[in-house]
Amino acid sequence: MPSISIIVPARNEATTIVDALTELQSWRQLGHEVIVVDGQSTDNTVKLAYPLCDTLIRSHPGRALQMNVGANAASGDLFLFLHADSILPTTALTELSDLANGSHNVWGRFDVRFDTTSFPYKCIATLMNWRSRITGVATGDQAIFISRTLFNDGGGFPNIALMEDIAMSTQLRGDQDPICLRSKVTTSARRWQTQGLVRTIVTMWCLRLAFFFGVSPVRLREIYDRQ
Repeated sequence: MPSISIIVPARNEATTIVDALTELQSWRQLGHEVIVVDGQSTDNTVKLAYPLCDTLIRSHPGRALQMNVGANAASGDLFLFLHADSILPTTALTELSDLANGSHNVWGRFDVRFDTTSFPYKCIATLMNWRSRITGVATGDQAIFISRTLFNDGGGFPNIALMEDIAMSTQLRGDQDPICLRSKVTTSARRWQTQGLVRTIVTMWCLRLAFFFGVSPVRLREIYDRQ
C-alpha cells in the first residue's frame, strides 16, 4: 500500500496542535508518517507536538518554506499538507489510499467546514468549496494533497510570503485538474470570529485581487498580519 506523509506546518499553535495530531495517531499505527515543521514558536507547540509525530523539524517561519522543508524530509508516496488547526474527515485515509493506488500523479483537496454550527459559517464554507471546484484553486484550509512525483517535478511550493497555495494550485492545474473530495476537513473559525465575518471576507478578496494584479506577496503579508 502506498505510504502517506502528513506534513503539518505550525507556529504558536499550542491551543490546537494536540487535537490535530491526536487524530493522526491511527495513521501512524498503519505505517504512515506525521511530520511537524515548527516555525520558531514561542509557546509550547514543540513540546506538545514532539511525542505525537514521527519527525519534528525546526525551521525559519513561513508556511511555504515550512511545507517544503517537511516535504524534503518526507518518505511517503503522497504528501498531505494539513494546517495545525484542522481535523481530517474520518474517510480521509481510505480516500487518499485509493487515489495513491490508482495514480503516480495526483493532486487535490478536501471540502472544508468550520468548527461552528453557525449558519453564516456554513454558507461561507459552501461558497469556498464551490469556488474551488469552479476555479480549480485549492486553499491550505482544504488540506491539499500532492503525489511525491508531481510535487518534486514542480519544485514544491513557491517560496513566497503569502498566497503560496494559490500559486501552487495555478501551477498544478496547468497540467491537470484537482481532485475535489467532498468529505470535509474541519478547520478553526477563530480568525473569522476574531476579525469579524465581513472584514475577513473583504480582506481576503482584496488580497487575492492584489495578488492577481502582481502585488508583492511580502506586501500582502504585511497587510494580512495587521488585520
